[in-house]
Amino acid sequence: MSSDEQDLRRSAALGAALRTNRRTFLGGGVAGLGALALGSLSPALGSSLAPRSKAKRVIYLFQSGAPSQFETLDPKPGLVDHFGEELPESVRKGQRLTTMTSGQSSFPIAPSRFGATRRGECGALMGDLMTHTGAIADKLCIVRSMVTDAINHDPAITFAQTGSQLAGRPSMGAWLSYGLGSMNEDLPTFVVMVSSSATKQPLYARLWGSGFLPTRHQGVKLRSGEDPVLYLANAPGIDRERRRAMLDDLRRLNGLRDDEDPERDTRVEQYELAFRMQAAVPDLTDISDEPESVLERYGPDVRRPGSFARNCLLARRMAERDVRFVQLFHMGWDHHGNLPKDLTKCVKDTDQPSAALVQDLEERGLLDDTIVVWGGEFGRTVYSQGELTKENYGRDHHPRCFSIWLAGGGFAPGVTHGETCDHSYNVVRDPVSTHDLHATLLHQLGLDHERLTYRFQGRDFRLTDVHGELVRGILA
Repeated sequence: MSSDEQDLRRSAALGAALRTNRRTFLGGGVAGLGALALGSLSPALGSSLAPRSKAKRVIYLFQSGAPSQFETLDPKPGLVDHFGEELPESVRKGQRLTTMTSGQSSFPIAPSRFGATRRGECGALMGDLMTHTGAIADKLCIVRSMVTDAINHDPAITFAQTGSQLAGRPSMGAWLSYGLGSMNEDLPTFVVMVSSSATKQPLYARLWGSGFLPTRHQGVKLRSGEDPVLYLANAPGIDRERRRAMLDDLRRLNGLRDDEDPERDTRVEQYELAFRMQAAVPDLTDISDEPESVLERYGPDVRRPGSFARNCLLARRMAERDVRFVQLFHMGWDHHGNLPKDLTKCVKDTDQPSAALVQDLEERGLLDDTIVVWGGEFGRTVYSQGELTKENYGRDHHPRCFSIWLAGGGFAPGVTHGETCDHSYNVVRDPVSTHDLHATLLHQLGLDHERLTYRFQGRDFRLTDVHGELVRGILA
């Protein structure tokens, strides 16, 4: 056995011992955040009323900035005959506008300048820009009736990630880490990667934070470049053997203390995980073992570190290594003007890799127990923001209806759920709220969203707050 293998086995054994000690502490009924967490989890995980798990992991392809549904998943070809007409008040119904268009004296209808085609045997109508996604239409569950409470980017993205517009709540990945735990010893339970076609809104680390949950549940950002995880590499002059000895000494020192401190235990566990990651992360990010046929499927950008294509491939490699929750943020979808050119760039960067990821997971037998989600924080308006021409237009924020797709994990393939009006301004059938989506995702992972709770500041919190209904119409 090599020295590296001995190190890894020794590290795993130490990690298991630490977890065993923690379980002993929690099981002993000692007061503290850890004991409260365990008590709040027991109904969700130990009850026969908990739903059966269809999936084990999630890959969330979050398109930050809000993709227009008109050019992607909810085309309205009939609007071509109404170019430049005023949006009827009977459609708008006095709904609130952002400050960016509230001062407009006119709200002219802007049809998509791109065509739409029915795709697959299911006949889903999709924008012609999304050729690769259209090719896998029969594998997708498209939801056209999403609604959200927020009308501006930061609260809407925060809401999509945490179930609350207010910053400070745990992200969905943190909730899953807390509720389900890790499936692997050598990589984080929750990993985040960020790419961009154009940076227009900032993404804050709190979007993958743990909020009031123990900090071990927060997401770990994987960066492109020679140092994918900050502060993971050993300092100059410190080799692996010395690092192992330092961690052993640290464990012995902490063992001398009589008091219990969950956050201290978390830090020790993270030191041990970091030691194992020093070997696991380079293996994860080295794609030299991928066949040329796989690289070609993801598109030419897969060879560029930090691209959405490369991140999709890494997400598949993480799924193989049983990372519980992988979040890909792709920035640049905020198209208030110059939409035809800028949206085309976003689709070019993301369409082929997204479809390749679904196909790759399916071929490797991973799609059945992996949920893939694609979507943004809200939709876009049917009327043009600013000047409208046949060649150019923009769209403002619209929270009343937008579209996403899901694949795998027990979601119904080839199904289109919900319906919007002819102007995609209002939902006319089967609305799905952000809380409903969260409740359904948790259900597919074997968690009852009403029972996955954590007591903080005198009340029980959950991802869905006091809302959320299971959307049975999108389940297989």
